[in-house]
Amino acid sequence: MASIYTHQDKNIRKTWLLMTSFLIVVVGIGWAFSWYMGSPIILYVVIAIALFMNLFSYWYSDKIVIKMTGAKPVTRESERELWNIVENLSITAGLPMPKLYIINDSAPNAFATGRNPEHAAVAVTTGILKLLDRSELEGVLAHELSHIGNRDMLVSTVAVVLVGFVAILADIFIRMTFWGGAGRGGNRGGRLQLILLIVGIIAAILAPIAARLIHLAISRKREFLADASGALLTRYPEGLASALEKISNQNQPMRRQSHATAHLFISNPLGSGKSKGSKINALFSTHPPVEERTKALRGHI
Repeated sequence: MASIYTHQDKNIRKTWLLMTSFLIVVVGIGWAFSWYMGSPIILYVVIAIALFMNLFSYWYSDKIVIKMTGAKPVTRESERELWNIVENLSITAGLPMPKLYIINDSAPNAFATGRNPEHAAVAVTTGILKLLDRSELEGVLAHELSHIGNRDMLVSTVAVVLVGFVAILADIFIRMTFWGGAGRGGNRGGRLQLILLIVGIIAAILAPIAARLIHLAISRKREFLADASGALLTRYPEGLASALEKISNQNQPMRRQSHATAHLFISNPLGSGKSKGSKINALFSTHPPVEERTKALRGHI
């Protein structure tokens, strides 16, 4: 029977699979470059870069996410109510107190990041603090702490860095085919350069699609689980359900937004929180429709 612990183990396996796949793909691209350019040193450099990016994404991706969102650290003195809510919920959940951050943005939103509960952070916008009452804010923060407890953030945060790096590699791949180099000479070299250019263009097109698919794979189910876990933590599902409805009704995009980090937030920071539109749009959203989430939450009441 599945439990919270099997979910944690599954997310850890997903992270290792993502990092291993990234390593294999990047090394394969490096080998193709080194063969085409006739320089084995390229392969060694690419392997070193791939290993570095894996380690860097694991240890520092949370700091990158915080920097990307413009979040500022919070102290107990500066935001006493917020601090007390998170501290009490952390004690109830049996989790270490995460670092707290605030994003100066009127759009109501929140996210959690970090490789494990001991190195976790929770950030909220100034907009969400103004919009929600205490029980609703507790529901949102319990949701984010549940992501930390479920270890959802491990795979999600690592994906931010690795997916972005793959997109950069695709761009480099195209540029190097234009530069040419010490290839395999003659017509064969020209044909090979054309083939590599086509592959580079395809990679550049597929990179954002791959990023989207990764986000979908790690986002939608984990949101339902975090909603349920958060409701169990507060023992008041209506708080989170009401908060989700208020946030959705605002449907306000954040000033600093990125497709790379959109899946981390409780509501899409790009401003498509409502589930209006075609079924195709709903399918490719990083977040489940709010109506489905609130229905599931109120089913626990």
